[in-house]
Amino acid sequence: MTTAASAFDRALDQLGAAIVAGELPDGHADTVDGFITRTGASRSVVREVTRVLGALGMLSAGRRVGLRVLPLAQWDLLDPRVIRWRLEGPDREVQLAELRSLRHAVEPAAAAAAAREVRDGRGSTRLLDEALVAMVQAADGPENGDFLAADRAFHAAVLDLSGNAMLLRLREVIEEGLRHRALVERGELAPDRHDLALHQEVAEAIGAGEEERAAACMREIIERTTPAR
Repeated sequence: MTTAASAFDRALDQLGAAIVAGELPDGHADTVDGFITRTGASRSVVREVTRVLGALGMLSAGRRVGLRVLPLAQWDLLDPRVIRWRLEGPDREVQLAELRSLRHAVEPAAAAAAAREVRDGRGSTRLLDEALVAMVQAADGPENGDFLAADRAFHAAVLDLSGNAMLLRLREVIEEGLRHRALVERGELAPDRHDLALHQEVAEAIGAGEEERAAACMREIIERTTPAR
């Protein structure tokens, strides 16, 4: 990563997180110079950061009003950066609940569709099987290492196998949920053996073309991400 890219990423994360945390609340008015002072970044970097935040629906720019923070209702809540800022901010529990709800709606349906595609001869389980093998091989290490990469590849393969291009577009959203669970919720813990077995069942059900079984196993995987109360 270049120095310029690092400065941009730091400034973007700083301002994005500040908006999410309410340090720069809805309606807050500012200027490029104000953001330069806040971040310590160069004018060119801050201008690019404000452009990105504008594209994310978090910031507007106008001749008379300058830069203005926009309400959550206008944010691109499916962008991985926004999801990550919310997971690291005061809305963490809300964001986690929303991610689980989205996964409940999407992934069991994707698993069922994948099984149907395979049964009807329209899909190959090669990438799914490769991801599962990688998960098994990484199962003795921490969940946030090679296992996370394999887990992400597994869930992406299910979305891809579904044959639904719109579901596949949600890949990065789901990956943020997997990432947070591995890096924050489980830390250095080894992968849960029952969770691994469920992933194996999903792969077997999809390979056998069993829609209901594939959906049920995927649903249980997601339900097990909900912490005990």
